[in-house]
Amino acid sequence: MDNSGQRKDNSCKVLRWQMIKATLNNISNEEFIKAIKVDPDAIILDVRTPDEFEGDHLENAINFNYLSRTLSEDIESLNPERTYYVYCKTGRRSLRVCTLLKNSGFKKVYNLDQGLDEED
Repeated sequence: MDNSGQRKDNSCKVLRWQMIKATLNNISNEEFIKAIKVDPDAIILDVRTPDEFEGDHLENAINFNYLSRTLSEDIESLNPERTYYVYCKTGRRSLRVCTLLKNSGFKKVYNLDQGLDEED
């Protein structure tokens, strides 16, 4: 550290979102699509805005707007015993929602890593 208390060497710096992401079940686009086909009882959560959802979404997905003031209540309405597959456009919003679900006691939660924009 220098005289101001700042660390000089950033070589070991890990971003907080990377640490959080490492605690989740992140799956690729291919794994995500296979999983929702194999598990017809799973719930697919699209956490994009309603406009994004209306433009295009995965079949049988439910829209929980990440930016909504009712997101907490929406999450509380879910059954923690079910399996959830969560996605958004880039994987950032879904990562946050998966973290909220996990912190609320949900055990079977899967995040679409890199979101719908994932390059194959």
